[in-house]
Order: sequence, then structure tokens, then C-alpha cells
Amino acid sequence: MYELLVLLILVVAIVLVTARWKISPFLALIGAAILAAFAYKIPIAEVASTVTTAFGSTMGNIGLVILFGTMIGIILERSGAAISMADALIKVLGTRFPNLTLSLIGYIVSIPVFCDSGYVVLNSLRKAITLRTGVSTLATSIALMTGLYATHTMVPPTPGPLAAAESIGIADNLGLIIAIGLPVAVVSAMAGLFYASRFNKSTWTPLPSEDENGISELDYEQLRASFGKLPSPGLAFLPILVPLVLICAASIAKLPSHPFGEGAALEALSFIGTPVIALIFGLLAATLLLNGNKKLADFNEQMHEAVRTAAPILLITGAGAAFGAVLAASELTTILSDSLSGLGLGLAVPFLIAAALKSAQGSSTVSMVTTSALVAPMLGSLGLDSELGMVLSVLAVGAGAMVVSHANDSYFWVVSQLSRIPVITAYKTLSVATAIQGTAAFATVLVLGAVLL
Repeated sequence: MYELLVLLILVVAIVLVTARWKISPFLALIGAAILAAFAYKIPIAEVASTVTTAFGSTMGNIGLVILFGTMIGIILERSGAAISMADALIKVLGTRFPNLTLSLIGYIVSIPVFCDSGYVVLNSLRKAITLRTGVSTLATSIALMTGLYATHTMVPPTPGPLAAAESIGIADNLGLIIAIGLPVAVVSAMAGLFYASRFNKSTWTPLPSEDENGISELDYEQLRASFGKLPSPGLAFLPILVPLVLICAASIAKLPSHPFGEGAALEALSFIGTPVIALIFGLLAATLLLNGNKKLADFNEQMHEAVRTAAPILLITGAGAAFGAVLAASELTTILSDSLSGLGLGLAVPFLIAAALKSAQGSSTVSMVTTSALVAPMLGSLGLDSELGMVLSVLAVGAGAMVVSHANDSYFWVVSQLSRIPVITAYKTLSVATAIQGTAAFATVLVLGAVLL
């Protein structure tokens, strides 16, 4: 009972200091790790080594993956590649089904690009489609928001799923997570899309054209013009497709049947399909998007921005791993295993913990990092310590990390303010949409668990 009470107090403390007092999640998690070590009576000589070893190991295993993934996302965002991808999809899908078009665009763009940035970049496109089709702004906003959100929490190389995979112990098989996460994310996006369709003819009073934080928007044609000549769709999609194909090909090559052969072929595919190597190839493909006249200057500037963007995520991920390592070294693991093993909760445990943390403190990434660190020691007692069990656990954490987006989530404000949605309307629609799509994703994971485990 004492161990569970300590855990509850620490989790509540993390939520309070990050959500109410705006303390850095990195400091909150490191502080929680050290306090937990003393509370659980871990030998004092082992406290520092437990924290630093877990932090360093996580950075070694996944730090470069997060960094290279962020670099690709920054180039896609700054080069206009996201707009080029959107234009290409509109040419294929047309504007007959605007919600579907925006959901699909968001689904693809958010694989490497943060959902917040993706919405900022694509909002002018959303507005243009809204005006051309006569569909409600509310409907197109929900469709784009949920499309972006689906892959943001489900599909590597977005940092949240990467961090969860590392903590849970399945980071060496990202191909399997991608292969299963993509269709689960489709179900999640479709749930958001169906909900968005309810508001096709909705009428409401929009906010003024500029919000209180000074966020303004360009006309779509102005936005396109600001990038100069847009890259071709083929080049725009290449930095996303290259690492995904390489990672998935390596996973297929390692199957017991060795479909691509053994020996040198297997070694070569295994090497280039290693996540960090695959993302380096993706980054090389992304450099083709840079302006020819000042390519080196643009590249250096965008890499500096990527480092600034990735640094807080890396620190939070490492701190979460340190917190998890302390919990794993305590008696808490045994107590939780004994308590949960007979309840048959299985995948519901990571989903519910992630949902509670997401709703309480707002950040999907922090929710995924913390939850995966908490549940990793319990996987055996939950019956989820197989390879597929760990993959589904990562996806259950991702599903929970969508539920729900509201006032403490920056994404909520990006969407509501750029779309000029009044706060009360946003609570009734945007927050509900994330709850629906997170629940739909978890229901899909449960079905997969029943079939595969």
C-alpha cells in the first residue's frame, strides 16, 4: 500500500508542477526519479547510477533517431514540401470530399512533422478548401486536426511513439510498430473524420481574424508564394517514404522465412533498415528540397532549429526513462504485478494511465514517456511481454495520449485560435473529437490483441 501511495503522490506531483506551475517536465521527471529512489529505499550508492545509466542508455538507443526525425520534419515544413504534398493529394482527391482530403493530408504530414506545426502550415490550405466547397470551418478544422493527431501518437519517427517503444523495449523493431500503427492510425483518423462530418453545415460565430496571442494566417496563395517554387510532389514525399520503406523492409527481411535471402543481402537490409541509418537516408533525401542558391545556409539554419526543437524532447525522454528505471528497481513492480495479474486488464492499463496523464497535464509526448516508463515493468504480469504484446502496448499508450486535448494542451489552442473557433465551441467539439479518436484507436488495439496475442 505504501509503494502505491508513493507512486500516486509522485504522478500527481508531476502533473501539478508541469501543468499548474509550468515547471519543465524534464526537471519534474528527474526530481520524481530521485524522490522515488529515496522513498522506495533504494541503496543510496545506487541512486545516481540508476538514474544516469537509464538516461544515458536511452539517449544512446533513441536520441539520434529523434534528432534525425526532427531534422526531416523541419526541412519538410520550411521548404514548402508539406504544401506540395497537400496540393498533390488535392489533385487526386479533388475538393468533392474536403473533410477526407484534409484528414488524409494531416495523416501523412504528421508522420515526421509535429501536429502543432503541421496545423499551422496547413491551416491556409484548410481555409481555401473550406471556402471552395462551402463546408463548415468547424468540420474541416476537426478533420485536419484529427488526421494530424492520429499519426502523431501512433507512428514513428514522431518522438512520442519512439520514446514509448524505447521504454517498453521494442525500439529495435520499429518496422513492426509502423506496420501495425499505420492501420490503427487510419481507424483513429476515420473516427475523427466521421465525427467531423456531423458539422458540415454547422453555423457559429467565429472569433476576430487575429487571436489574443497574435497568431494570424496568410491567404493560401500568399502562403504558397512565400515558399517560392514548391518542390515536386515526388521529392516532397521522398523523405517520408525512404525511412519508412527501409525500416519496414528490414523487419520483413528478418522474418524466419528470410524472404529477401540470407547472407550479404540480409546484412545489408538489416543495416540500412536500422532506424538511425534509415533516417539518415531520409535526411539526405530531404536535402534535395533545399533552395539551390543558398542550400548550405538553409541547411545549417534548419539543422540548428531542429536541434533546438529536439533538445527538450530528448531530455524529457531520458528523464522518463530514469524515472522508470527507479520504479523497476523498487518493490513496486512486484506489488503491481501481484495486484494486476488476476484482473485481466491487459492493454487497458497502458491506455488508461496514458489517458489520465494526457488529460491532466496536456502533453501527449510527456504522457507517452511517463506511461511507458510506468508500465514497462508490468508487461509480464499483464501478459504483454511478447514482441507483439509490446508493440500493442506502445499503440495503447499512443491511443491514451490522445484522450483528451483541452485547455492545457498547446495543440488545442493552435487549432481553435487559427480556425477562429470560440473556446466553448472548441470544448464541445475539438476535445470530444480527440476522445472519440483515442477510444476508437484503443478499440482497434484491443481487437488486434484478441486476434494476435
